Amino acid sequence: MTAGMPRRRGVVPADSSTRIEIHLDGQPIGGTAGQTLAGVLIAAGRPSWRRSSGRDEPRGMFCGIGVCFDCIAEVNGERDVRLCRRRAVDGDRVVTQHDALPTPVRDEPGATDAGGADAAREETP
Repeated sequence: MTAGMPRRRGVVPADSSTRIEIHLDGQPIGGTAGQTLAGVLIAAGRPSWRRSSGRDEPRGMFCGIGVCFDCIAEVNGERDVRLCRRRAVDGDRVVTQHDALPTPVRDEPGATDAGGADAAREETP
């Protein structure tokens, strides 16, 4: 066994000799074969590509391992793709996503909850 870093399965090194082009909201962006979509966007100077639903703040890659979902976008017609996990392919079409927060449902007088209790009752301190 040789010393050094163990070989990791599934790792695709970026190939600087093979250029690719993706499109973000119709704008062409160049990248390198082997990069993730998030990697292509960040390397092109685009640290954010969506807005948060609550405060309308910029979002891009946060965790980089597919746990936080901050980097989601639509890719080739598929919604909610985590760009940090998706390998870029020449011709990919990325569309930013912005989903408004759902409107809360207000209890109506006379409505009951699942247990049959009056859902519109006032809480007592």
